[in-house]
Amino acid sequence: MASPVTTADQARDRALRQAARGLRAAVLALTVSAVLGAVKVVAGVAGHSYALIADGVESLLDIASSLAVWGSLKISMTDPNKRFPYGYGKVEPLAGLAIAAMLIVIAAVLAVESVHEIRHPHQAPAPFTLVVLVVVVAVKELLYRWLAHTGREIESRAVVSDAWHHRSDALTSLAAFVGISVALAGGEGYESADDWAALAACCMIALNGAVLLRSALGDVLDAAPSGETLDKIRAVAAAVEGVSGIDDCRARKSGLGWLVDIHVEVDGAMPVTEGHRIAHEVKDALLSAPLGVLDALVHIEPSGGPFGFKAQ
Repeated sequence: MASPVTTADQARDRALRQAARGLRAAVLALTVSAVLGAVKVVAGVAGHSYALIADGVESLLDIASSLAVWGSLKISMTDPNKRFPYGYGKVEPLAGLAIAAMLIVIAAVLAVESVHEIRHPHQAPAPFTLVVLVVVVAVKELLYRWLAHTGREIESRAVVSDAWHHRSDALTSLAAFVGISVALAGGEGYESADDWAALAACCMIALNGAVLLRSALGDVLDAAPSGETLDKIRAVAAAVEGVSGIDDCRARKSGLGWLVDIHVEVDGAMPVTEGHRIAHEVKDALLSAPLGVLDALVHIEPSGGPFGFKAQ
C-alpha cells in the first residue's frame, strides 16, 4: 500500500519543481555564454580590440558561474538525511556568494589589464567589432531579464546572482562599444578610448558584485525575511481555528524556501491532544500557503502572553 502524500511532501515537490526550473535556466545561460564568449574573443583578436577580448574572457568565465548555479541547485534538491536533517539548502546561497566574489575578482583583473593597455597605446580597433557588440549587448540583456525574472519567481539567490553576472557582461560590452566608437571617430590618439570604457565597466561590475555579496551573505547567516513575509506567515497561522494569538515567529532561508519557527497561543485549559492537533493544522496551513515554507516547527503556548499577535 502506497504511503499517503503529506503536506510536507507537497511542499518538497514544489521546491523540487522550482529547482528543476532553475537548472534549465542555468543550462541555457551556460550555452549562450559559451557561444558569445568564443565569438567575442575571436572578433577581438581579429579586430585588434582589447576591450572586446577582455569582454569575451569575462563571458567565458560566466560559464563557471552557470556551472556553480547548476551544481548548487542540483545539490539543494538532495533529500535531508541524519547528518544534514535540514537538507542542503545552504549550498544555494553559498553558490551565490561564490559568484558574487567571482564578479569582484573579474572586475579587479580586467581593471588592471585596462590600465596596462591605457599606458601602452595600441592599434585602433576594426569597425566590424561594433556590429558584434550590438548583437552581444542585446542577447545578454535579454538573458539577464529572463534569468532575473526566473530567479525572483523561484526565490533563488544563485540564479539572481547569475542574472546580474550576465547584466555585468552586457555593461562591459556596452562600454566596449562606446570606447571603440570614440576610438574610431577620434582617429589617431584616441586608440585607448575602448580601454577607458572597459575600466569604467569594471567599476560597475565590482559594485554589482558587492551588492550581491551582501545579499548572499545574509542568506548564509540566516538573516530574517522582510517584515511583509513574516506578517503573512503570522496571518496564515493566526487564521487556523483554535489559535488565539502568535507569541513569536522566525524564519530563515534554506535553498528556495523558508524554515519557520513559530509559537502559537491557544486556550491554556484545552487538553494536550487538542493543542497538538492545532499545532499540526498550523504546520499544514503554512506548508500549503503560497509562501515557500518548506518546514515549520510549531510550539504551543497558553494564551495571554505579553507579545500576542491576536487572530482576527
